[in-house]
Amino acid sequence: MNKPLRRIAIFCGLLVLALLIRDNWLQYVQADTLKSDPKNRRVSIARYATPRGDIIVDGKSITGSTETKGDGFNDFKYKRTYKDGAMWSPVTGYVSQAFGASQLESIDDGILTGNDDRLFFRNTLDMLTGKKKQGGNVVTTLNADAQKAAYEGLLKQGKGAVAAIDPETGAILALASTPSYDPSTFAGNSTNTDGKAWNKLQKKNNPDDPMLNRALRQTYPPGSTFKVVTAAAALENDLYSSADEKTKSPLPYTLPGTSTELKNEGNIPCKNATLREALRVSCNTVFGKIGADLGKEKMQEEAEKFGFNSEQFVPVRSNASVFPEKADKPQTALSSIGQFETAATPLQMAMVASAVANDGTLMKPYMVDKLQAPNLDVIEQTDPEEMSEPLSKDNAQIIQSIMETVVEKGTGTQAKIPGVTVGGKTGTAQHGVANSENPYAWFISYAKASDGSSPVAVAVVVEDEGANRDDISGGGLAAPIARAVMKAVIDSKK
Repeated sequence: MNKPLRRIAIFCGLLVLALLIRDNWLQYVQADTLKSDPKNRRVSIARYATPRGDIIVDGKSITGSTETKGDGFNDFKYKRTYKDGAMWSPVTGYVSQAFGASQLESIDDGILTGNDDRLFFRNTLDMLTGKKKQGGNVVTTLNADAQKAAYEGLLKQGKGAVAAIDPETGAILALASTPSYDPSTFAGNSTNTDGKAWNKLQKKNNPDDPMLNRALRQTYPPGSTFKVVTAAAALENDLYSSADEKTKSPLPYTLPGTSTELKNEGNIPCKNATLREALRVSCNTVFGKIGADLGKEKMQEEAEKFGFNSEQFVPVRSNASVFPEKADKPQTALSSIGQFETAATPLQMAMVASAVANDGTLMKPYMVDKLQAPNLDVIEQTDPEEMSEPLSKDNAQIIQSIMETVVEKGTGTQAKIPGVTVGGKTGTAQHGVANSENPYAWFISYAKASDGSSPVAVAVVVEDEGANRDDISGGGLAAPIARAVMKAVIDSKK
């Protein structure tokens, strides 16, 4: 072979080699990137070519699919529908042809569309038999009656959120947030309807921010509900050993190293009060001094055992609740009564009540029971998992006794359920600069069934901007909602 032909052959060989390398790079290295590229419309067309699987509550679907009927050309065949969308959106999230997906709709998109790798053999078999591709189902832990009670209770108050948990397993039973939104209104791809509906829901256009999941993504000062954590810290660190031992709590009480008195709400019997009495009437002085006496490190350690300072994944991400990692003695005192920089999600405070109700063991919260293939075979099952042990069984039962006193003859009487043992704690948390805005109303609680089991723990927060300031209290606004949720769970088990 002469020299010019050899050069041409080598050059052609290099071109073929480059083509093979490029082809393999695209098929194997960049496959996932190209598949998820928003400009790759083929993937989106395939995603909406068949009905999605459903999200299931109590054996019934709360979602569906319908053929797209819109103005103009739309090559996406199916879009999502929702039953009671506004009530369930804090659980489901949304899936939209125009705006993507969130929460369970996003996390479990592969199962719902039928594209999950775990469905490969099922999809291959269906292809060989000529059966149309189908999506699988996401079966939740939610209780429909509890969710309805939570949502309807919040609607009467305006803004707020509810989280309810089964203390024995960690299964989430209710997750409500108001104001809310209906994901059906922007599930399609029409600029005339879906685009306008989406824009109306954005915070810049709607200051009420209805798309904010307040149960998971909003942290509030927890106020006096945090005193349950402080009581646990006092018992766990042997500062006090019983519910009825007198504490060393002067009145008035001056914050350490300052000339500032820590005030109580009204003229209540807080001098040297027992833990039972201090929680019953909600003494700032008693629990503030406990926090200062224990110190920041011990208070932080106890708070973190309950889940503070860590994000939770249920599997939807929940914001990390906060107990300040940097605080001096007076700031620690304020933090220990749910003020200063202490902040919590409703899910977090439900976890606090849950751990107490479950004799000191905190179970990891979750809201997906199982994932199903289209033929209902179980692909993945969630097993309850212990998260931590914030307090011993004996100390948990001491706090149960105290919280039950709060409901029986304290600030939480509106949570009473005839024939059911209920424990709770109210909270009225400061809001705004120098507490200039209406405070937040909190209530955390649990209920015990007649057999001694604790099927539900609840946290409720209410933001009632239109209420008379003097009428705002955890016992008045939040406790009745918690009561309705607990009763719904107990009644559903009969």
